[in-house]
Amino acid sequence: MKLMQLLKSCLDEWTRITGIAFALVYTDGGLYLATTENETLPSASLILDFVQDEALCRSFGKGAFYKVFENGRIRFVLICYGQLSSLPTLGELAVCQVESLLSAGTQKPEKTTFIQSLLLNTCPKADAYNLARQLRIDVSVPRVVFLIQTRQQESGNALTTLKNIFAGRSKDTITTSAEAGSILLVRELSQDDSYDSIEGIAHMIVDMLGSEAMTSAWVSYSSLITELCDLPKAYQEARTAMEVGRIFMQDKSTFGYRKLGIGRLIYQLPLEICDLFVNEVFDPGTLEELDEETLSTIRILFENNLNLSETSRQLYVHRNTLVYRFEKLQKRLGLDVRTFEDALTFKLAMMVVDFVKSQSNRNS
Repeated sequence: MKLMQLLKSCLDEWTRITGIAFALVYTDGGLYLATTENETLPSASLILDFVQDEALCRSFGKGAFYKVFENGRIRFVLICYGQLSSLPTLGELAVCQVESLLSAGTQKPEKTTFIQSLLLNTCPKADAYNLARQLRIDVSVPRVVFLIQTRQQESGNALTTLKNIFAGRSKDTITTSAEAGSILLVRELSQDDSYDSIEGIAHMIVDMLGSEAMTSAWVSYSSLITELCDLPKAYQEARTAMEVGRIFMQDKSTFGYRKLGIGRLIYQLPLEICDLFVNEVFDPGTLEELDEETLSTIRILFENNLNLSETSRQLYVHRNTLVYRFEKLQKRLGLDVRTFEDALTFKLAMMVVDFVKSQSNRNS
Protein backbone atom coordinates (compact mmCIF):
# COMPACT_ATOMS: atom_id res chain seq x y z
CA MET A 1 0.00 0.00 0.00
CA LYS A 2 2.82 2.40 0.84
CA LEU A 3 4.61 1.46 -2.37
CA MET A 4 1.59 2.46 -4.42
CA GLN A 5 1.48 5.83 -2.66
CA LEU A 6 5.17 6.45 -3.41
CA LEU A 7 4.82 5.46 -7.06
CA LYS A 8 1.68 7.56 -7.45
CA SER A 9 3.40 10.56 -5.92
CA CYS A 10 6.42 10.09 -8.18
CA LEU A 11 4.38 9.81 -11.39
CA ASP A 12 2.08 12.67 -10.39
CA GLU A 13 5.17 14.84 -10.09
CA TRP A 14 6.38 13.72 -13.50
CA THR A 15 2.97 14.58 -14.95
CA ARG A 16 3.09 18.02 -13.35
CA ILE A 17 6.56 18.69 -14.77
CA THR A 18 6.13 17.23 -18.27
CA GLY A 19 2.40 17.66 -18.88
CA ILE A 20 1.96 14.03 -20.02
CA ALA A 21 -0.03 11.32 -18.27
CA PHE A 22 1.38 8.03 -17.00
CA ALA A 23 -0.09 4.66 -16.05
CA LEU A 24 1.44 1.54 -14.51
CA VAL A 25 -0.25 -1.70 -15.49
CA TYR A 26 0.39 -5.34 -14.71
CA THR A 27 1.81 -7.54 -17.45
CA ASP A 28 -1.67 -8.94 -18.12
CA GLY A 29 -3.05 -5.46 -18.75
CA GLY A 30 -4.70 -4.86 -15.36
CA LEU A 31 -4.39 -1.31 -14.00
CA TYR A 32 -2.09 -0.71 -11.02
CA LEU A 33 -2.21 3.08 -10.88
CA ALA A 34 -2.62 6.07 -13.22
CA THR A 35 -2.06 9.82 -13.02
CA THR A 36 -5.27 10.61 -14.92
CA GLU A 37 -8.72 9.17 -15.48
CA ASN A 38 -9.07 10.80 -18.90
CA GLU A 39 -6.96 8.27 -20.78
CA THR A 40 -8.27 4.82 -21.63
CA LEU A 41 -6.00 1.80 -21.27
CA PRO A 42 -4.80 -0.02 -24.38
CA SER A 43 -6.21 -3.51 -24.83
CA ALA A 44 -4.80 -6.32 -22.74
CA SER A 45 -3.80 -8.20 -25.89
CA LEU A 46 -1.74 -5.23 -27.09
CA ILE A 47 0.07 -5.02 -23.74
CA LEU A 48 0.64 -8.79 -23.62
CA ASP A 49 2.06 -8.72 -27.13
CA PHE A 50 4.54 -6.05 -25.99
CA VAL A 51 5.49 -8.04 -22.87
CA GLN A 52 6.26 -11.10 -24.97
CA ASP A 53 8.36 -9.06 -27.40
CA GLU A 54 12.09 -8.54 -26.79
CA ALA A 55 11.82 -4.74 -27.19
CA LEU A 56 12.14 -2.61 -24.05
CA CYS A 57 9.82 0.08 -25.41
CA ARG A 58 7.26 0.40 -28.18
CA SER A 59 5.07 3.16 -29.56
CA PHE A 60 1.32 2.80 -29.88
CA GLY A 61 -1.42 5.11 -31.12
CA LYS A 62 -1.60 7.43 -28.08
CA GLY A 63 1.94 7.12 -26.67
CA ALA A 64 4.49 4.48 -25.75
CA PHE A 65 5.00 1.35 -23.66
CA TYR A 66 8.04 0.75 -21.42
CA LYS A 67 8.98 -2.39 -19.53
CA VAL A 68 9.64 -2.01 -15.80
CA PHE A 69 11.86 -4.67 -14.24
CA GLU A 70 12.33 -5.90 -10.68
CA ASN A 71 14.91 -8.54 -9.77
CA GLY A 72 15.46 -9.29 -13.46
CA ARG A 73 11.77 -9.94 -14.22
CA ILE A 74 9.16 -7.73 -15.83
CA ARG A 75 7.02 -6.35 -13.01
CA PHE A 76 4.97 -3.62 -14.74
CA VAL A 77 4.41 -1.92 -18.05
CA LEU A 78 4.70 1.88 -17.90
CA ILE A 79 2.41 3.71 -20.32
CA CYS A 80 3.33 7.26 -21.34
CA TYR A 81 0.55 9.15 -23.11
CA GLY A 82 1.69 11.83 -25.57
CA GLN A 83 3.43 12.59 -28.86
CA LEU A 84 6.32 14.80 -27.66
CA SER A 85 9.66 14.43 -29.40
CA SER A 86 11.24 14.07 -25.95
CA LEU A 87 8.86 11.25 -24.98
CA PRO A 88 11.46 8.43 -25.31
CA THR A 89 13.83 10.23 -22.93
CA LEU A 90 11.06 11.08 -20.46
CA GLY A 91 9.79 7.52 -20.51
CA GLU A 92 13.22 6.04 -19.84
CA LEU A 93 13.84 8.46 -16.95
CA ALA A 94 10.45 7.60 -15.45
CA VAL A 95 11.24 3.89 -15.74
CA CYS A 96 14.56 4.42 -13.93
CA GLN A 97 12.83 6.16 -11.04
CA VAL A 98 10.09 3.54 -10.77
CA GLU A 99 12.65 0.71 -10.81
CA SER A 100 14.67 2.49 -8.11
CA LEU A 101 11.62 2.62 -5.85
CA LEU A 102 10.91 -1.05 -6.49
CA SER A 103 14.50 -2.15 -5.87
CA ALA A 104 14.62 -0.25 -2.57
CA GLY A 105 12.38 -3.01 -1.28
CA THR A 106 11.34 -1.09 1.79
CA GLN A 107 7.75 -0.87 0.67
CA LYS A 108 7.27 -4.43 -0.49
CA PRO A 109 5.29 -6.32 2.14
CA GLU A 110 6.39 -9.67 3.46
CA LYS A 111 3.98 -12.50 2.88
CA THR A 112 3.64 -13.32 6.58
CA THR A 113 2.92 -9.69 7.51
CA PHE A 114 0.35 -9.45 4.72
CA ILE A 115 -1.43 -12.66 5.78
CA GLN A 116 -1.45 -11.46 9.40
CA SER A 117 -3.13 -8.21 8.35
CA LEU A 118 -5.75 -10.19 6.45
CA LEU A 119 -6.45 -12.50 9.39
CA LEU A 120 -6.90 -9.52 11.73
CA ASN A 121 -9.01 -7.70 9.11
CA THR A 122 -6.72 -4.65 9.13
CA CYS A 123 -6.01 -4.67 5.39
CA PRO A 124 -8.64 -2.91 3.19
CA LYS A 125 -10.12 -5.23 0.60
CA ALA A 126 -9.15 -2.93 -2.27
CA ASP A 127 -5.50 -3.03 -1.21
CA ALA A 128 -5.54 -6.76 -0.46
CA TYR A 129 -5.86 -7.78 -4.10
CA ASN A 130 -3.05 -5.46 -5.19
CA LEU A 131 -0.73 -6.71 -2.45
CA ALA A 132 -1.60 -10.33 -3.19
CA ARG A 133 -0.72 -9.74 -6.79
CA GLN A 134 2.64 -8.24 -5.85
CA LEU A 135 3.41 -11.24 -3.68
CA ARG A 136 2.14 -13.65 -6.35
CA ILE A 137 -0.50 -15.06 -4.01
CA ASP A 138 -3.50 -16.68 -5.68
CA VAL A 139 -6.67 -15.03 -4.36
CA SER A 140 -9.14 -17.74 -5.40
CA VAL A 141 -7.95 -21.13 -4.20
CA PRO A 142 -9.27 -23.32 -1.34
CA ARG A 143 -7.72 -22.51 2.04
CA VAL A 144 -8.26 -23.39 5.67
CA VAL A 145 -7.03 -21.74 8.87
CA PHE A 146 -5.61 -23.92 11.65
CA LEU A 147 -5.23 -22.55 15.17
CA ILE A 148 -2.71 -24.43 17.33
CA GLN A 149 -2.55 -23.91 21.10
CA THR A 150 0.15 -25.60 23.15
CA ARG A 151 -0.65 -26.74 26.66
CA GLN A 152 2.58 -25.11 27.77
CA GLN A 153 2.77 -21.31 27.71
CA GLU A 154 5.97 -21.22 25.66
CA SER A 155 5.33 -22.13 22.00
CA GLY A 156 8.80 -21.52 20.52
CA ASN A 157 9.63 -25.20 20.02
CA ALA A 158 6.20 -25.83 18.53
CA LEU A 159 6.59 -22.96 16.06
CA THR A 160 9.99 -24.24 14.93
CA THR A 161 8.64 -27.78 14.56
CA LEU A 162 5.67 -26.62 12.47
CA LYS A 163 7.93 -24.60 10.18
CA ASN A 164 10.06 -27.70 9.66
CA ILE A 165 6.99 -29.85 8.95
CA PHE A 166 5.66 -27.49 6.29
CA ALA A 167 9.04 -26.22 5.04
CA GLY A 168 8.47 -27.67 1.57
CA ARG A 169 5.18 -25.82 1.07
CA SER A 170 5.90 -22.18 0.19
CA LYS A 171 2.19 -21.50 -0.24
CA ASP A 172 1.50 -22.13 3.46
CA THR A 173 1.90 -19.38 6.05
CA ILE A 174 2.82 -20.05 9.69
CA THR A 175 2.75 -17.23 12.22
CA THR A 176 2.12 -16.61 15.89
CA SER A 177 -1.30 -15.52 17.07
CA ALA A 178 -2.25 -12.70 19.43
CA GLU A 179 -3.14 -15.26 22.12
CA ALA A 180 -0.21 -16.47 24.22
CA GLY A 181 1.03 -19.91 23.18
CA SER A 182 -1.01 -19.85 19.95
CA ILE A 183 0.15 -20.44 16.37
CA LEU A 184 -1.73 -19.94 13.11
CA LEU A 185 -1.32 -22.00 9.96
CA VAL A 186 -2.98 -20.79 6.75
CA ARG A 187 -2.85 -23.77 4.42
CA GLU A 188 -3.60 -23.76 0.72
CA LEU A 189 -5.50 -26.86 -0.38
CA SER A 190 -6.05 -28.71 -3.63
CA GLN A 191 -9.45 -29.11 -5.20
CA ASP A 192 -9.46 -32.78 -4.11
CA ASP A 193 -9.00 -32.06 -0.39
CA SER A 194 -12.03 -32.81 1.80
CA TYR A 195 -12.88 -32.19 5.45
CA ASP A 196 -11.61 -35.67 6.20
CA SER A 197 -8.17 -34.74 4.86
CA ILE A 198 -8.26 -31.46 6.81
CA GLU A 199 -9.07 -33.42 9.98
CA GLY A 200 -6.15 -35.69 9.12
CA ILE A 201 -3.81 -32.69 8.94
CA ALA A 202 -5.03 -31.53 12.37
CA HIS A 203 -4.29 -34.96 13.88
CA MET A 204 -0.90 -35.03 12.16
CA ILE A 205 0.01 -31.67 13.73
CA VAL A 206 -0.95 -32.91 17.20
CA ASP A 207 1.06 -36.13 16.73
CA MET A 208 4.13 -34.36 15.32
CA LEU A 209 4.20 -31.75 18.08
CA GLY A 210 3.98 -34.54 20.63
CA SER A 211 6.83 -36.56 19.13
CA GLU A 212 9.10 -33.81 17.76
CA ALA A 213 8.55 -30.83 20.09
CA MET A 214 7.59 -32.92 23.14
CA THR A 215 4.55 -30.75 23.73
CA SER A 216 0.85 -31.57 23.78
CA ALA A 217 -1.48 -29.30 21.85
CA TRP A 218 -5.00 -28.61 20.69
CA VAL A 219 -5.71 -27.88 17.03
CA SER A 220 -8.86 -26.25 15.68
CA TYR A 221 -9.67 -25.48 12.07
CA SER A 222 -12.10 -23.33 10.11
CA SER A 223 -14.49 -24.07 7.29
CA LEU A 224 -12.96 -24.24 3.84
CA ILE A 225 -12.80 -20.83 2.11
CA THR A 226 -12.14 -20.05 -1.55
CA GLU A 227 -11.46 -16.30 -1.43
CA LEU A 228 -8.39 -14.75 0.17
CA CYS A 229 -10.41 -11.91 1.70
CA ASP A 230 -12.47 -14.46 3.66
CA LEU A 231 -9.47 -15.15 5.92
CA PRO A 232 -10.82 -12.96 8.79
CA LYS A 233 -14.00 -15.05 8.88
CA ALA A 234 -11.97 -18.26 8.80
CA TYR A 235 -9.77 -17.04 11.65
CA GLN A 236 -12.82 -16.27 13.80
CA GLU A 237 -14.23 -19.73 13.02
CA ALA A 238 -10.98 -21.38 14.13
CA ARG A 239 -11.04 -19.34 17.36
CA THR A 240 -14.65 -20.29 18.04
CA ALA A 241 -13.90 -23.97 17.35
CA MET A 242 -10.98 -23.82 19.80
CA GLU A 243 -13.06 -22.23 22.57
CA VAL A 244 -16.07 -24.50 22.10
CA GLY A 245 -13.93 -27.62 21.70
CA ARG A 246 -11.89 -27.05 24.83
CA ILE A 247 -15.06 -26.52 26.88
CA PHE A 248 -17.30 -29.30 25.59
CA MET A 249 -14.93 -31.88 24.05
CA GLN A 250 -12.29 -32.26 26.71
CA ASP A 251 -11.47 -35.80 25.59
CA LYS A 252 -10.39 -34.57 22.13
CA SER A 253 -7.47 -32.54 20.84
CA THR A 254 -8.79 -31.50 17.40
CA PHE A 255 -11.88 -29.39 16.79
CA GLY A 256 -13.48 -28.56 13.42
CA TYR A 257 -15.81 -25.58 13.13
CA ARG A 258 -18.33 -27.73 11.26
CA LYS A 259 -18.22 -30.46 13.94
CA LEU A 260 -19.01 -28.60 17.17
CA GLY A 261 -22.36 -30.28 17.75
CA ILE A 262 -24.65 -29.05 20.50
CA GLY A 263 -21.75 -27.21 22.12
CA ARG A 264 -22.13 -24.57 19.39
CA LEU A 265 -25.70 -23.85 20.55
CA ILE A 266 -24.85 -23.70 24.25
CA TYR A 267 -21.88 -21.41 23.52
CA GLN A 268 -24.24 -18.81 22.09
CA LEU A 269 -26.63 -18.78 25.06
CA PRO A 270 -26.65 -15.81 27.47
CA LEU A 271 -25.25 -16.70 30.90
CA GLU A 272 -28.53 -15.68 32.54
CA ILE A 273 -30.41 -18.37 30.57
CA CYS A 274 -27.72 -20.93 31.43
CA ASP A 275 -28.03 -20.18 35.16
CA LEU A 276 -31.82 -20.53 34.98
CA PHE A 277 -31.55 -23.91 33.27
CA VAL A 278 -28.96 -25.26 35.74
CA ASN A 279 -31.10 -24.14 38.70
CA GLU A 280 -34.11 -25.86 37.13
CA VAL A 281 -32.29 -29.18 36.88
CA PHE A 282 -30.26 -29.21 40.10
CA ASP A 283 -31.34 -28.23 43.60
CA PRO A 284 -28.93 -25.95 45.53
CA GLY A 285 -25.86 -27.87 46.71
CA THR A 286 -26.58 -30.90 44.54
CA LEU A 287 -23.75 -30.28 42.11
CA GLU A 288 -21.20 -30.06 44.90
CA GLU A 289 -22.18 -33.57 46.04
CA LEU A 290 -21.22 -35.13 42.70
CA ASP A 291 -17.74 -36.55 43.19
CA GLU A 292 -15.39 -37.65 40.40
CA GLU A 293 -16.19 -41.35 40.88
CA THR A 294 -19.93 -40.72 40.41
CA LEU A 295 -19.34 -38.57 37.33
CA SER A 296 -17.02 -41.22 35.87
CA THR A 297 -19.65 -43.92 36.43
CA ILE A 298 -22.29 -41.82 34.65
CA ARG A 299 -19.91 -41.08 31.76
CA ILE A 300 -19.21 -44.79 31.21
CA LEU A 301 -22.95 -45.50 31.29
CA PHE A 302 -23.47 -42.91 28.55
CA GLU A 303 -20.59 -44.31 26.50
CA ASN A 304 -22.31 -47.70 26.61
CA ASN A 305 -25.67 -46.29 25.47
CA LEU A 306 -27.25 -46.75 28.92
CA ASN A 307 -26.45 -50.48 28.89
CA LEU A 308 -26.14 -51.45 32.57
CA SER A 309 -24.63 -54.87 31.96
CA GLU A 310 -21.78 -53.53 29.80
CA THR A 311 -21.20 -50.63 32.21
CA SER A 312 -20.92 -52.97 35.22
CA ARG A 313 -18.51 -55.20 33.27
CA GLN A 314 -16.21 -52.25 32.48
CA LEU A 315 -16.36 -51.00 36.08
CA TYR A 316 -15.75 -54.51 37.51
CA VAL A 317 -18.81 -54.26 39.78
CA HIS A 318 -21.88 -56.44 40.06
CA ARG A 319 -24.90 -55.27 38.08
CA ASN A 320 -27.06 -55.12 41.22
CA THR A 321 -24.44 -52.93 42.93
CA LEU A 322 -24.54 -50.55 39.97
CA VAL A 323 -28.36 -50.46 40.05
CA TYR A 324 -28.20 -49.58 43.77
CA ARG A 325 -25.78 -46.72 43.05
CA PHE A 326 -28.03 -45.25 40.39
CA GLU A 327 -31.08 -45.53 42.63
CA LYS A 328 -29.25 -43.55 45.33
CA LEU A 329 -28.22 -41.00 42.70
CA GLN A 330 -31.84 -40.69 41.55
CA LYS A 331 -32.93 -39.78 45.07
CA ARG A 332 -30.24 -37.07 45.26
CA LEU A 333 -30.74 -35.59 41.80
CA GLY A 334 -34.35 -36.32 41.01
CA LEU A 335 -33.06 -37.76 37.70
CA ASP A 336 -32.83 -41.39 36.68
CA VAL A 337 -29.88 -41.34 34.28
CA ARG A 338 -30.71 -44.92 33.22
CA THR A 339 -33.61 -43.52 31.16
CA PHE A 340 -33.05 -41.65 27.91
CA GLU A 341 -34.94 -38.46 28.80
CA ASP A 342 -33.28 -37.97 32.18
CA ALA A 343 -29.89 -38.95 30.77
CA LEU A 344 -30.27 -36.29 28.06
CA THR A 345 -31.30 -33.68 30.62
CA PHE A 346 -28.31 -34.50 32.83
CA LYS A 347 -25.89 -34.45 29.87
CA LEU A 348 -27.13 -31.04 28.70
CA ALA A 349 -27.09 -29.64 32.22
CA MET A 350 -23.47 -30.70 32.78
CA MET A 351 -22.44 -29.17 29.46
CA VAL A 352 -24.07 -25.89 30.50
CA VAL A 353 -22.30 -26.09 33.88
CA ASP A 354 -18.95 -26.51 32.09
CA PHE A 355 -19.73 -23.49 29.90
CA VAL A 356 -20.69 -21.29 32.87
CA LYS A 357 -17.49 -22.28 34.69
CA SER A 358 -15.34 -21.49 31.64
CA GLN A 359 -16.88 -18.04 31.30
CA SER A 360 -16.44 -17.34 35.00
CA ASN A 361 -12.75 -18.32 34.81
CA ARG A 362 -12.33 -16.20 31.69
CA ASN A 363 -13.79 -13.10 33.34
CA SER A 364 -11.96 -13.51 36.64
